Amino acid sequence: MAFWNWKLFESVNKPVFFISAFLIFSSVLAAAFFSRDAGALFGSLQSGVVARFGWLYVLSVAIFLVFIIGLAMSSFGEVRLGPDASRPDFSYLSWIAMLFSAGMGIGLMFFGVAEPISHYFAPPTIEGGTADAAREAMSITFFHWGLHAWAIYAVVGLSLAYFGYRKGLPLTIRSSLYPLLGERIYGPIGHAVDIMAVVSTLFGVATSLGVGVMQVNAGLNHLFGLPDNDLVHMLLIISITAAATISVVAGLDAGIKRLSEINMILAVCLLLFVLLAGPTLFLLQAFVQNLGGYFSSFVSRTFSLYAYEPNDWISDWTLFYWAWWIAWSPFVGMFIARISRGRTIREFVVSVLLVPSGFTFLWMTVFGNSAILFDMEGVVSLGQMVVDDMPVALFQFLEALPLSAIASFLGTGLAITFFITSSDSGSLVIDIITSGGDREPPVWQRVFWAVTEGVVAAILLLAGGLAALQAASLISALPFTLVILAICWGLYQALRDERARKVSHRVASSLPMESFGVSWKQRLRSILQFPKREQAEKFLADIARPALLEVMRELKSRGMEARVEEQKNIVRLIATNGADGSYPFDYAIYLRSYEVPGFAMSELKAKPDKVHRFYRAEVYQSEGGDPYDVISYSQDQLITDVITQYDRHRYYLHMVS
Repeated sequence: MAFWNWKLFESVNKPVFFISAFLIFSSVLAAAFFSRDAGALFGSLQSGVVARFGWLYVLSVAIFLVFIIGLAMSSFGEVRLGPDASRPDFSYLSWIAMLFSAGMGIGLMFFGVAEPISHYFAPPTIEGGTADAAREAMSITFFHWGLHAWAIYAVVGLSLAYFGYRKGLPLTIRSSLYPLLGERIYGPIGHAVDIMAVVSTLFGVATSLGVGVMQVNAGLNHLFGLPDNDLVHMLLIISITAAATISVVAGLDAGIKRLSEINMILAVCLLLFVLLAGPTLFLLQAFVQNLGGYFSSFVSRTFSLYAYEPNDWISDWTLFYWAWWIAWSPFVGMFIARISRGRTIREFVVSVLLVPSGFTFLWMTVFGNSAILFDMEGVVSLGQMVVDDMPVALFQFLEALPLSAIASFLGTGLAITFFITSSDSGSLVIDIITSGGDREPPVWQRVFWAVTEGVVAAILLLAGGLAALQAASLISALPFTLVILAICWGLYQALRDERARKVSHRVASSLPMESFGVSWKQRLRSILQFPKREQAEKFLADIARPALLEVMRELKSRGMEARVEEQKNIVRLIATNGADGSYPFDYAIYLRSYEVPGFAMSELKAKPDKVHRFYRAEVYQSEGGDPYDVISYSQDQLITDVITQYDRHRYYLHMVS
């Protein structure tokens, strides 16, 4: 039997899975064996990309921010990410904890002290080491870690959640391009987009894991005198990878959700400790003033490229950050989408932009302003420390506080949990993409990608190829910038078309169910029954498929282009008029499983401690809207429903033409 037909690989999207794995391992081997040459090559390419296309990064990030805020403020903000009746899968606190831990967690540990100190001693246009430099340092730090970064994540995450949960498309990056590419998202173009997302995600997570291990080792060395060498690095990678693997195998609810909540609690504890043990009144005053400085320079910094006063600072900092956030957006955006079903667009945008940014601003103020103040007052000298050994700077700063051992212990523990949540979140995202959008990918695949992240990080850390890999990840941000711009346009088109569809449905004629033979008794029976999987599969094979084939043949006989497609648990009819295929009629029937509600258990005589599931045959259409169950329909009734929806589709085409 051919390798790609093995039963083990039935659940994967084979082109995406195998090509991604090949590119990852071949790139890692090249970076490991030719680390110096690879580092020089990718470093040169990165510098060239930033120098020539820095204007594109700056303009694109500004567009992303304006676009996402505009959606939230418009009538589109009321659209729910899922059927209109859906509600969030996770509590607000759990949701915030997960998106924050995946998005920027470890970066705050690494740069919370280092970046403000760096800008304080070397600001872009003024003299360093002054009060003005301190204000400038915090304003720049807020700018790099604030709304712009989360706007990039929000655009990708919102589009994925919209097309995945409201349109019924696979939860993969390619689905965001459906309004532009149509059915071609299932072909080579779609595969290429998903492969780019997988490779970028794994390289980004593996690079952060490798670099972050040095942060953890610095903490353990500071606390317990543990040696800082390759052997300890390898042991830490193995331990963190094992913990991340256990978490991702446990699933979103039992693993990643719980760990993210613990992560958030530890972060708040460390933040409060530094706030209360440090110069509390000064920090509160500085936080308010930092916010004012951030917003007063918001527009000018958004579009600034220092064109009239050229220097390397913009490339080393702002453009580096914009490229890094864009390179990470497939990972973070996909993860945010996975946990955001049931939120409205307005709730999604406001929360994703403001809540993590607000916490980040407070964190950077508490750690950054304290570090600057300590340095100004001669309590501890951090400037050269940041240059010589950035991971150690955090612990040198904490040493200046009372009960520093407790603070360092908290900091080390937080760094470890941040790494684990980043790794297991990245593994889950890659699992979903390489399995074609399956939101519950198989366990073996989760283990494979979690272990691969650790192996890649370990090899490159030993061989010295991390710098090359990081540069390669940042280079990938350039083509993905164009992809995100296309995602913005596609999402706007889809939302506009959905609004037109709703108008067309209000005014177009619609037949009551009784008029095509669905009696009230039949409707009541469909409400009270809880079909098993076998019944649902029989409906799909014996009723749905023949009905759609019958309609397809009739459409073809009248000069239309039509086809019926079948996948596992899906049968769909797609029809176009041959002249303009950009708005096809897409009538898809999905088998969806649900947990039997508690009030029905007595009727089914089920054991209360056993989870029972039932199936619905839900109709999804390309224009969106709420799915509805047709599992009780006869073949004629289903055909009549298809024709009714086709009539509405024709009126919808009239509205958008």
